[in-house]
Amino acid sequence: MLRLEDFSYELPEELIAQTPLDQRDESRLLVLNRETGTLEHRSFRDLPTYLKPGHVLVLNDTRVLPARLYGRRLETEGKVEVLLLRELADGQWETLVKPGRRCPEGQVLVFGGEKLIGRVLRRTPEGGRVISFNRTGDDFLTILSQIGQMPLPPYIHTELKDQNRYQTVYARHIGSAAAPTAGLHFTPKLLDKIKQGGTEILYITLHVGLGTFRPVREEVIEKHHMHEEFFHVSPEVAARINAAKAEGQRVVAVGTTVVRTLESAGASGHLQPGAAWTRLFIYPGFQFRIVDGMVTNFHLPKSTLLMLVSALAGRENILRAYQAAVQERYRFFSFGDAMLII
Repeated sequence: MLRLEDFSYELPEELIAQTPLDQRDESRLLVLNRETGTLEHRSFRDLPTYLKPGHVLVLNDTRVLPARLYGRRLETEGKVEVLLLRELADGQWETLVKPGRRCPEGQVLVFGGEKLIGRVLRRTPEGGRVISFNRTGDDFLTILSQIGQMPLPPYIHTELKDQNRYQTVYARHIGSAAAPTAGLHFTPKLLDKIKQGGTEILYITLHVGLGTFRPVREEVIEKHHMHEEFFHVSPEVAARINAAKAEGQRVVAVGTTVVRTLESAGASGHLQPGAAWTRLFIYPGFQFRIVDGMVTNFHLPKSTLLMLVSALAGRENILRAYQAAVQERYRFFSFGDAMLII
């Protein structure tokens, strides 16, 4: 039986990165061999050294919505903050609202000088709100690009000057409430170098949702329920990954979102193409069928993401690696340094 406290570690607050580095690939890279437990301290630019001809590197090409809206309540002029989580139907969104108690069913919310008007339809079981939006003039995404802000995690307190630094350089399909941050380290030049070394680069899509922000509250972690997230794997990508696995090649996932997508779609041991929703919760004891290694950031204590990497590399190995990262003053979380588990 695994308990929440089994995934705790001490992190000095000053190691939580508040801003991205000037150059994406200048971050540090802690390399963990999951078989031997050995550690190496490298630069992210050294990643191609560990990727061999025939390996497959899989990335998540989701794009983050400027999903945080600041507006007012029509009746009282009181301020309101809305975080868009996912679209349920045309114009209807599941959201988080602050202050929620001031936004009951029927409340009208106004954003961007009435460019966007929302009406609260109902409360969700998790305490959020379903809001129906009416727009004036431009389409919804165009309005969001004008008045929305990037939904940075709550542990980042510094304003992000360049909104694109919370997008990967290969972000394509818009729909996430948070960035797949392991991918933030890549540059076009580094991706080209990886390709030139004989590693195939493939893309899947998983739209990151509420689960990224939700803490685990169950003391026995097996009782935790993941929030549902949408993913898509194309037939071409599924065929290439299945062929690589059949040839005995290694599949390296970039980020926990890619791991969850590949293991959800590949539960049978054979990757199935298509679109679906996943609640897959990966923690120690999980049997990996597709993923052989991963690139990842350093994750919050007691988080589902820390549990996932512990499942791949072993809890003791991960906690020892994190202790080394703290000692070596690595930068943690979304804008922090990276780890390669091989």
